[in-house]
Amino acid sequence: MFGKDESNNLQKSTNQAPEPTYHGPVYSPAVDIFESEDRISLLADMPGVKPKDLKIDLRDNTLTLSGHVESAAPSSEASILTEFESGTYFRQFTLSEVIDQLKIDAKLSDGVLRLELPKLERAKPRQITVKAS
Repeated sequence: MFGKDESNNLQKSTNQAPEPTYHGPVYSPAVDIFESEDRISLLADMPGVKPKDLKIDLRDNTLTLSGHVESAAPSSEASILTEFESGTYFRQFTLSEVIDQLKIDAKLSDGVLRLELPKLERAKPRQITVKAS
């Protein structure tokens, strides 16, 4: 969830992204973010990225996703039409204090990166039982 109108548990970074040093175009992957009582789930669309070409970095509460994708065209064949380019996916998010950064889990399947960001125990809603005295 991003911005001032939505949850503050995960925010889109307002800082300017660092100048890319990647060859080719840089894409911003589309994301869907869902929140439950105990976690935030982030889905990032990164078609063509292989696990070995995916980097997830977390430092100073900034979560950075980057992945490189190569064209699938065989180098031994002449191109007739090329719409799929090599390039790099890049996106950054600022994490709030409610995320348990040591328990973040990532899975890449069919071009979709799924990050599970569990909340700290103190951040989870709970019922408090009232005892009679």
